[in-house]
Amino acid sequence: MKYRVILEPQEEGGYTAYAPALPGCVSQGETVEEALSNIKEAIDVYLESLKERGLSIPKVEEHEVVV
Repeated sequence: MKYRVILEPQEEGGYTAYAPALPGCVSQGETVEEALSNIKEAIDVYLESLKERGLSIPKVEEHEVVV
């Protein structure tokens, strides 16, 4: 599955990355590449945790509304 990831530059440097479909799944990195690598790992750990606890995996939204 592919999840949308949002990258936000931070004032002090680096980037915060999060997956809106996965509440609480957040990571960071000094560069865009590092932040993306870290959030991919965080998503894997998040999904594995859901599976281990017998919880359902969130579905990927087919569309997005930005206001």
